[in-house]
Amino acid sequence: MSNLKNLTIVIVTYKTNEDILNNCLNSIDREVQIKVIENSSEKESHISLINKRDNLSIYYTGKNLGYGGANNFGFNLVETDYVIVANPDIIFHKTFFENIKKYLDSSFNFTIIGSTYNKDKSFASSGLFKENEKKIYKDNIVLSSDKTLDNLVKVDWVTGCMMLINSKKFDSPKIFDESFFLYFEEFDLCKKIEILEGNVYMANDLLIDHLGNKSSFGSEPKNQLDFERLREWHWMWSTFYFYKKNYGYLFAIKKTIGKLLRSFFKIIFYTITFNEKMKNKYISRFSGLFNSIIGKKSFYRVNNKYQ
Repeated sequence: MSNLKNLTIVIVTYKTNEDILNNCLNSIDREVQIKVIENSSEKESHISLINKRDNLSIYYTGKNLGYGGANNFGFNLVETDYVIVANPDIIFHKTFFENIKKYLDSSFNFTIIGSTYNKDKSFASSGLFKENEKKIYKDNIVLSSDKTLDNLVKVDWVTGCMMLINSKKFDSPKIFDESFFLYFEEFDLCKKIEILEGNVYMANDLLIDHLGNKSSFGSEPKNQLDFERLREWHWMWSTFYFYKKNYGYLFAIKKTIGKLLRSFFKIIFYTITFNEKMKNKYISRFSGLFNSIIGKKSFYRVNNKYQ
């Protein structure tokens, strides 16, 4: 039996354009089970795709649980030892699933393996936390006495658009902190793994193409303004919460107080210069950061559109 049978892909969608999702699904090996989690109250989304693939199941959360909450929902449905968390706006390279087979081995000790961008090299798909930037990891990771995985690099974090997760390393399917609604969930998970002395790697032979910001209807022009406000608010809220949780409150204040002050003065500047778009951007940034500093939950949504 192929070890791809021991792999499930969880794809969280939010009113995602069906063509984008279909392109992602078409790039997945037919031996791999796929669970699409529609993270909204829309019960009929993607239903037309279900008859095209016998390896596809679609589930509905009933409301927007956020990125982490929806992936936890999906993890609770998985029965395989290995899980890929994937955004719907990625395309797996034609060599991806052949190359991943060697990592699906019970003797290989890993917690998460991230991918490499096939075309866009301007964005990092992995890296080190600031305090570890001078750390030197071994170049090769030995799986057994006669097999070295030369394509792996030891890292601290990988981006959440594609993560291969060893579910045997977790006692509960609730692996993401659901206090985050949007952003920093994967960094927080990788930080937790570092603290528990787990292993996070980047594989330079697991190639993907990532469209970026195409996985929800926020990519549609009519929704961009609302989505920008949501994104700015949650980016700042999650930034502070991540630092507070992992480094302490005072450290988080030190890292973000400049951003809070800049946002405040930007609001004043763009108010007196009548730049409504930029004013709203910095109002969202200020509000997200301020509410995180005072301990409020990640509550912001846009006119119930993101439910």
